[in-house]
Amino acid sequence: MSSGHKKRNFQIEAFKHKVVVDPKYAEKTWKILEHAIHEIYNHNASGLSFEELYRVCPWRFILEELNTKWSDHNKALQMIRDILMYMDRTFIPSTRKTPVHELGLNLWRDNVIHSDKIQTRLLNTVLELILRERTGEVINRGLMRNIIKMLMDLGPLVYQDDFEKPFLEVSADFYRAESQEFIECSDCGDYLKKAERRLNEEIERVSHYLDAKSEAKITNVVEKEMVANHMLRLVHMENSGLVKMLLDDKLEDLGRMYALFKRVPIGLPTIRDVMTSHIRDTGKQLVTDPEKSKNPVEFVESLLDKKDKYDKVIASSFNNDKTFQNALNSSFEYFINLNPRSPEYISLFVDDKLRKGLKGVKEEEIETMLDKVMMLFRYLQEKDVFEKYYKQHLAKRLLSGKTVSDDAERSLIVKLKTECGYQFTSKLEGMFTDMKTSQDTMQGFYSAHGSDLASGPTLVVQVLTTGSWPTQSSITCNLPSEMLALCDKFRSYYLGTHTGRRLSWQTNMGTADLRATFGNGQKYELNVSTYQMCVLMLFNNADCLSYREIEQATEIISSDLKRCLQSLACVKGKNVLRKEPMSKDIGEDDVFSVNDKFTSKLRKVKIGTVAAQKETEPEKQETRQRVEEDRKPQIEAAVVRIMKARRVLDHNNIIAEVTKQLQSRFLANPSEIKKRIESLIERDFLERDNVDRRLYRYLA
Repeated sequence: MSSGHKKRNFQIEAFKHKVVVDPKYAEKTWKILEHAIHEIYNHNASGLSFEELYRVCPWRFILEELNTKWSDHNKALQMIRDILMYMDRTFIPSTRKTPVHELGLNLWRDNVIHSDKIQTRLLNTVLELILRERTGEVINRGLMRNIIKMLMDLGPLVYQDDFEKPFLEVSADFYRAESQEFIECSDCGDYLKKAERRLNEEIERVSHYLDAKSEAKITNVVEKEMVANHMLRLVHMENSGLVKMLLDDKLEDLGRMYALFKRVPIGLPTIRDVMTSHIRDTGKQLVTDPEKSKNPVEFVESLLDKKDKYDKVIASSFNNDKTFQNALNSSFEYFINLNPRSPEYISLFVDDKLRKGLKGVKEEEIETMLDKVMMLFRYLQEKDVFEKYYKQHLAKRLLSGKTVSDDAERSLIVKLKTECGYQFTSKLEGMFTDMKTSQDTMQGFYSAHGSDLASGPTLVVQVLTTGSWPTQSSITCNLPSEMLALCDKFRSYYLGTHTGRRLSWQTNMGTADLRATFGNGQKYELNVSTYQMCVLMLFNNADCLSYREIEQATEIISSDLKRCLQSLACVKGKNVLRKEPMSKDIGEDDVFSVNDKFTSKLRKVKIGTVAAQKETEPEKQETRQRVEEDRKPQIEAAVVRIMKARRVLDHNNIIAEVTKQLQSRFLANPSEIKKRIESLIERDFLERDNVDRRLYRYLA
């Protein structure tokens, strides 16, 4: 076609002649459609009506027939909807009539499912089959899935009203009766297994042939009837409840209880409260048991074993639940502080481990042990009491050279520093500094006087800074003349190289190595304390000495002298002295002589090694008094800090804030805080308000 031709427009024109429509066209067309619909149904229908089915079929077969009829009905509906597609798409929406497919479903619902002769029997049959499945029979799940899906296809209300509501009611009755039967004849562990199995069965049933939305509803029924209604009875069940499970480490049963109780309201708080009560009761028994308190190391090991046990329970059975961990921590903090000697015992435990208990232990295991100690330390309300004892025990370890690992010692100090700050550990670090400085000092001393000292005894001195080490009353004893001359030489050297310093000897903290020859010619090297050395050296000039003569010659205080003589004369295998009369205790009328028959398999014999021991009652009172004195300036400093910031504050608030500020070190006593406030008022740091006497003002 050439480009010059014009484009032609096509038009559809009306008939030129008159068109006559058959007035019976619609009626004839409907008859054709009606016949087609009948043919569709007649082609798919069986020879029996539902009336006949109702009369002759056992109900276990009617579900199959109903399923078949439903399938046929769906196929017929599909074909009819295809035939009437144009009407469904145009006429139905404009006239707001019911669509063909929906109309077919409604007819099935009203004439079949809601039929008087079918509705009740259908529900009863489905519920009976579910009951049979619950009691162990195998049913046709595929058929059940089709029947339930039919109800769901007919609309959510049909599924809910005709099946789900009655199903949940019947299930509640079933599990109510079964749970009562189970709990009467089962222990707690077995009951929980049955409840767990039933819950899993219902979840599985939903996945096979019920609506997914029914899962939450049916599990709620099982949880309420089998768990929530019996919670208290289960946890308190005699010989099998929660406490028994905890005692017997039944981790699997505990995990099952946690998982089931987590599904119901107040389930976990119920477990947590019973567990907390049990831990507090058993913990209180442990820390107040006089037998356990006899051995501080065993006391602390019992605490650590208990903590390990419940940490494992919470990790393995309670899904590391933070609320359970918090309950465990609060329980330990409660009972560990019931025993006022807990800080001392924890320090003694550390002392035992760092002296001898960690020999041959791997570094990772040492760190684990130190972390456990720190965990117990955090529970202490009186951390300053622990610090006081720890400083004493550390001093003895360092001075006697008995620490197993300097790295372990420093690691623990780093952990304490991280936990409590620099102020808590500054003096402990100072102790290590003194030990290093003392080594340098001794090198200088022997460099200056080495030629003069070659033939005499060897002296090793640790020079301790007074503020860093535990305060010790200066206890003197009469040293042997050989040692006294050497000590005087060191004093002259030290004071000559350092100005403005003063030395006082702490003979009660020293050790000595002696070479001894006994009557049978046997030679040994004895490792003893300074006190023991002073006693043994007396026997170079005397064959036997009475207790009073030894006391007079050495001037060692009575309690220390008796312990010293006891270790020299009464310990089997280390009795280098003989005592008359023989007994375990030292009397003031006893007489001592060298044990000429002493023998030992070892060339070097350690006698009375310095070991931290549980304090006696007077020593305990003295330590407590020193702690209380140390607290006074800390309380005053806290009061001044708070008042400087707030300027004006009432009595109750200042007590609360001081307690909060100091709780990382100790639990401040309100009466002591009040005394410190009075002292600060007397020294013009604070004043009382003229009108309200409970109000304090800061004086700049």
